[in-house]
Amino acid sequence: MPGASGNVVAVIDDPDFRSTERLRAELEPPPPRRKKEPLPFWLELPILVLVALAVAVVIKTFLVQAFYIPSSSMEDTLLINDRVLVNKLAYRFGPVDRYHVIVFDDPRGGPTPDESILEAAVRNVGEAVGLAPPRSEFIKRVIAVEGETVEIRDNVVYVDGVPLREPYVKAGSRMPDFGPVTVPEGTVFVMGDNRNQSQDSRVFGPIPTDDVVGRAFVIMWPPGRWSGL
Repeated sequence: MPGASGNVVAVIDDPDFRSTERLRAELEPPPPRRKKEPLPFWLELPILVLVALAVAVVIKTFLVQAFYIPSSSMEDTLLINDRVLVNKLAYRFGPVDRYHVIVFDDPRGGPTPDESILEAAVRNVGEAVGLAPPRSEFIKRVIAVEGETVEIRDNVVYVDGVPLREPYVKAGSRMPDFGPVTVPEGTVFVMGDNRNQSQDSRVFGPIPTDDVVGRAFVIMWPPGRWSGL
């Protein structure tokens, strides 16, 4: 057809035609995306386990730690193999008070046993979920805080001359006379509830509050012993 090719070129060069084509392209739905294939179960399971363990370690490091009771020093309040939860934020917002059950770094110091990276990782995970005894922490009860004077006479604990009511002490516990000792600034005086079987501030002195890991607030295991502290 004479002149047809010129008309086609004219239509394509028309700005209105180009705008219509651009609008039509924008309105057309995009081609369907290929669905991402799910990971096979054998690969997904170890990833989930690793993520769960990483979360447990982060929680243990910054928030709450499950603490395994390895000794009888806090009987009958805490028994061997009990697990307690320790609030690591408790003393960022308030002071350490008398009667609190606290976890603190081992005041005796001493060398730390050598261990491989794998051994350290396994230990950290075990401590995080309360399946392994902590290597360098103690758990005791606060008896006196800074500025107070502690004395033991005739099997009774006195703080600033006032006898403490201690229903938590293991029946039959006997204590030799001790003190008087005034608790220095920035420290607390701690004792185990099982006074006959506890290495505490009577042996290694008051504990710096900077060494306090957190406050034990509940027995979480075994289920039959669940209770607050």
